[in-house]
Amino acid sequence: METTMRKPRDFDAELKALEDKARELKTRKVQQLGELVIATGADALSAEELAGALIVLAETKEAGKREAWAKRGAAFFQGRSGRTAQATDRDADGTPARSDRPQPASGGTGAA
Repeated sequence: METTMRKPRDFDAELKALEDKARELKTRKVQQLGELVIATGADALSAEELAGALIVLAETKEAGKREAWAKRGAAFFQGRSGRTAQATDRDADGTPARSDRPQPASGGTGAA
């Protein structure tokens, strides 16, 4: 009785395919983030303002604020929100905007 050997796997080719897929996913993620910035109107902010706002968002641990932001984001994706009067009449934390200070193009201050 003869024993047949199994064909060896080409680990190098599999690894390269996985690396290519990871690179493709990263490229798609970056593209989608850029599209989101444009769709929300945040492209009107300077890079410093946008980075600062994102840092504050990432550092915020307060569940209530994060939940409110998530609801607002979900509404945006469902087409019920976006650049509406509601978005420009409130600060990032959902409180009414003060009329004694200029409002940035995003409608929020970025501060928590």
